[in-house]
Amino acid sequence: MRLVDLAAASRDVARTPGRLAKVGRLAACLRALAPDEVAQGVAYLMGELPQGRIGIGGAALRAARQPPAHEPRLTLADLDEELSQIAATRGAGSASARAQRIAALFAACTELEQDFLAALLAGELRQGALEGVMLDAIAQAFAVPVAALRRAVMLAGGATPVARAIAARGAAALSEFALTPFHPIQPMLAQSAADAGDAVARLGRAALEWKLDGARIQVHRVGSDVRVFTRQGNDVTAAVPEIVEAAQLLPVRSAVLDGEAIALREDGRPQPFQVTMRRFGRRLDDESLRAALPLRPFFFDCMHLDGQDLLASDTSVRHAALAAVAPDTVRLARIETDAKDEADAFLAAALRAGHEGLMAKALDAPYEAGRRGAAWLKVKPTHTLDLVVLAAEWGSGRRRGWLSNLHLGARDPNEGGLVMLGKTFKGLTDEMLRWQTERLSALAIARDAHVVHVRPELVVEIAFDGVQESPHYPGGLALRFARVKRHRPDKAACDADTIDTVRALFAAHPTR
Repeated sequence: MRLVDLAAASRDVARTPGRLAKVGRLAACLRALAPDEVAQGVAYLMGELPQGRIGIGGAALRAARQPPAHEPRLTLADLDEELSQIAATRGAGSASARAQRIAALFAACTELEQDFLAALLAGELRQGALEGVMLDAIAQAFAVPVAALRRAVMLAGGATPVARAIAARGAAALSEFALTPFHPIQPMLAQSAADAGDAVARLGRAALEWKLDGARIQVHRVGSDVRVFTRQGNDVTAAVPEIVEAAQLLPVRSAVLDGEAIALREDGRPQPFQVTMRRFGRRLDDESLRAALPLRPFFFDCMHLDGQDLLASDTSVRHAALAAVAPDTVRLARIETDAKDEADAFLAAALRAGHEGLMAKALDAPYEAGRRGAAWLKVKPTHTLDLVVLAAEWGSGRRRGWLSNLHLGARDPNEGGLVMLGKTFKGLTDEMLRWQTERLSALAIARDAHVVHVRPELVVEIAFDGVQESPHYPGGLALRFARVKRHRPDKAACDADTIDTVRALFAAHPTR
C-alpha cells in the first residue's frame, strides 16, 4: 500500500464523528493491505511505531519539514525501512545523521503524508483509532469474532502481533494465543465507585480487598525459575530478589500471579508510593537500596496454576486457587459481603492500617486483562483520577525555571484522543517539580513563551473535590480544586481514566 492511502484513511477517520463509521473506514483500509503490511498498518493507524522511539524530538521534527513532493511515491515498506535505518543510527554524529535522513524522508512526502508522518513521530496522531476502535475494525476486516480477538490481544500484549497472525493464517490463528508463563499479559483494571456502599450496591455480594499503594507486579514461575514484571510488562526480576524468594517458596510447579509489591515501615505501615518506586528505578541491582527498602509481595489473583489457564474462571475460583498455594502473609486482606455496614467497616480498617482504600470485585467475573471494566471497582476516601499531561506552563516567582502548571486530559474511548479537564499546579513539591520538568522537557513537541506542549505519555494521579460543568473545556466538565497527588511513571497513557468515568462522577455528584 502507498503511504498516501494510509494517510488518507487516517485523515478520514479523524474527520468521522461516529464510532461505527470510524470502524468501517479503518476496516476498508485494513482489507486493502497486503498480508505482510497488516501489522505495520495497524501500528501506524494506532499511532505506534514498530521501531519504538527513534531519537527524533520536537525540534528535529520542526526542522525536518520540507516543501512537499508533488506526487506520492512512498509505500509502507519504504517508510518502515527508512524508520528502521533512522532508529539504528547510533554513535558519534548520529543526531546530525538522523536529522538529515528525516529531512530527506519528509522531502519525499506529499503534504498529506507529511502531516501524517509528523503526527505519528510526535505521538500526536489522534484520529480516533484507539485500541477498542481498532479491534472492532480488525474483527470486521477479517471476519473474526471480536471476543476471541480481544482475548488474543490480551494474551499477546497488543494488537499488532495478532493482526499479523490473522492476516497470515486467518481466524484459526486466534487459538494460537494462550497464557504462557514468562510472557506477561496486560493487567485487569478497575473503575471508580463513590464509596464502599456504592460498590456493593453495584456488584451485589462481592469480594472486598484492601487497596495497597504499591507497585503492580505480575509474577511468573516455572519450576524454580521466577520472573517479575511491571504493569507495563517490563522485566524487573533483578530489582526484587525478595519477591523472587517469596514466589519460590510457594508449593507450585508453575504459576502466574497478580499482586502488589510495597515497602513497609518497621511498624508495618506502608511507605509512600514514591518510596516504594525507588526500588524500580534505573539502578535495579543496588544492594544498599534493597537493604534500606525491603519489599513485601501481596498477591490477589491467580491467572495460571500448574498448567491450568484460569483467565476465564470466576473470581471466586481464581481466589480459591490462590489461597490453596499462598499463605495469608502474602495475600491481601479480603472478605466477601453484600452489606454496606460490613463494607464500610472493612474500608475503615484498611485506612487505619495506612492503606489507600479497597477494591470490590464481582465474584463471577473472569480476568479481563487490559480492560477497565465494571467487574472491579476501586474505592478511595479522596476522589482521584489518572490523567495524561498534555502540556505544562513555566512557573513564576519561586517556581521560575520549572514546568509547573499542568494541562490535564482524560481518554476518550469512543472518539479517540484526549479531552482536557483543566489545569493544576497544586500539590507539587520541589522534588516533583524538578522531576516533571526533566521528564516533560524530554517529551516536548512544541514550545512558546509560556507553554510546552508534550507527547501525551506522562500519567499523573490527580486528587479533586468534585466535577463541575465548564464552558471552557471541550468536554464541558472540569475538576474542582484539582491537585497533583503523584506522578505515575509506572502507567502508560492507555491506562489513564476515561471521560466516561468523569461524566459518571458528575452524574452521581453534580456541581454547577
